[in-house]
Amino acid sequence: MTSQTPKRPSNLHPAESYAWDIRQGRILSSVWTQLAVERYFKDLEREGTDAFPFFFDADAADFCLNFFTYLHHSKGEWAGQVFHLAPWQQFGLWNIFGWLSIEDRMRRFKTFYLEVARKNGKTTMAAGLGLYLLDGDGEPGAEIYSAATKFDQAKISHEEATRMVKSSPDLADHIRVHTNNLFVLETDSFFRPLGRDHDTLDGLNVHGALVDEVHAHKTRDLWDIIETATGSRRQPLIVAITTAGFNKQSICFELHDYSQKILEGTLADETFMAMIYTIDKDDDWADERNWIKANPNLNVSVKIDDLRRKAGKAAAIPSALNTFKRLHLNIWTDAESTWIPAEAWNLCGKPFSEDALRGRMCYSGLDLSSTKDITALVHVFPPMTENDVYHVICRFFLPRQNLMNRVRNDRVPYDAWEAAGYIITTPGKRINYDWIHNQISADAERFDIREIAYDRWGATKVVQDLADLGFEKENENKYASRFLIDFGQGYISMSAPMKELEALILEQKMAHGGNPVLAWMCSNVHATEDPAGNIKPDKGKSIERIDGIVALIMALDRAIRKKNAGNTYPEPSFI
Repeated sequence: MTSQTPKRPSNLHPAESYAWDIRQGRILSSVWTQLAVERYFKDLEREGTDAFPFFFDADAADFCLNFFTYLHHSKGEWAGQVFHLAPWQQFGLWNIFGWLSIEDRMRRFKTFYLEVARKNGKTTMAAGLGLYLLDGDGEPGAEIYSAATKFDQAKISHEEATRMVKSSPDLADHIRVHTNNLFVLETDSFFRPLGRDHDTLDGLNVHGALVDEVHAHKTRDLWDIIETATGSRRQPLIVAITTAGFNKQSICFELHDYSQKILEGTLADETFMAMIYTIDKDDDWADERNWIKANPNLNVSVKIDDLRRKAGKAAAIPSALNTFKRLHLNIWTDAESTWIPAEAWNLCGKPFSEDALRGRMCYSGLDLSSTKDITALVHVFPPMTENDVYHVICRFFLPRQNLMNRVRNDRVPYDAWEAAGYIITTPGKRINYDWIHNQISADAERFDIREIAYDRWGATKVVQDLADLGFEKENENKYASRFLIDFGQGYISMSAPMKELEALILEQKMAHGGNPVLAWMCSNVHATEDPAGNIKPDKGKSIERIDGIVALIMALDRAIRKKNAGNTYPEPSFI
């Protein structure tokens, strides 16, 4: 970063050694990591000047780092072992706890923004940091919070801290453990989880706050409440720990942008510390040599083989690419992405005969419509042997009236698909649900339909009519042989089967028979992603109709659930 790098001193602390390794290019790093390191060196040069009212106390920094040697890992391959801070983690804490005010020897930094890819140990580090602020900081009546929008999310780092206390005799002697509360009687201090959805936020007097996964915060309310609750403290510290997000109107992106401006030098805030680990703008995301820039714990807590596997999937499936970039390379992405490439979809299009599936067990998805959308009924047949694949049969329904107007306006060959038998048209301007009932009845004579998953919207009449075919709601008669499953359309319900469908297509373990309507719908799908990396098909963002894919995802979910419950390769039940 500098035109002439000074000579490296000897006998460096590991945190300083890390900074020199970054500065001299011994560790491959992004421009943002380099700027964070250069800020440290520039501040050392400013130390003692009238314009810079801070000094660096190595003993104070080392005191914090030594505290971590009393902690032990509680899970995974290092369970029971002493928690050794990685060099990059030491560098961050070295700055936070080493820079003090000349006037009162209180900490310089009041906010620490850390943005790094998933699985790099940030939650474990946060747990240890919370314990230090509770027990090692010398603050009377300290209130420490692990904070998140959801109480369950806030509990993650707090529970890790609780396990650390229980596994450390030195800490267990004087830190009391209660349900969702760590307490130090001598200083009247506590460490608790804090959820926006669970707790009252009145009367907080925050000494330390660990705000986890800030990218998941839909509003800035929690951040503002915590920030305003630090006013009466001498040296409060708010730690924002997150991976990249996709909502660029969020508090997280505001902090991200603010951090970059500080590191670039376009804004000055002496109390704000920022570290951003990501690949550079022009880097090839698929080049694994760049991955260490976003994963400073590469080959420690982040396994290269795991990243290679996920990168391989991301290269083939666009929706997986956005997730890989955001969670594992810490790149801010858009929420929506195109879905399965046509090449991968077409490889699963080898024709097969419906008669070959006669009597086979299947699970179905029903996505209803009235006038504009296409009603889709999709049957999914689980594999019968280890070398078998999932087979898919589709039925599509459109109102017959105004069909040619739709062909002209939409520029979609509905008429050709009808002539070829891929679409069933029903009389009138609206879908005639009697035709759907009759089709299900006919298919139930040919195939062993065990379940039909449906979106509850507009399905009341169809659900009632299907009772005469022996289909009953699972919660009403668990002994029925055929069930109707009310299937949600949100991330919780859709993400797992949608990701499984991606994987089956990629591995060519699904046969859809080359149905052109389903192929067209697949090409229309856009996947939208939530902060946790869950996906779902977005009808609002998708081009044209995607009803068949929605029905396929619902049907696949039910087939997978039964397969995982023990029906791995079911016996055929010929009708």
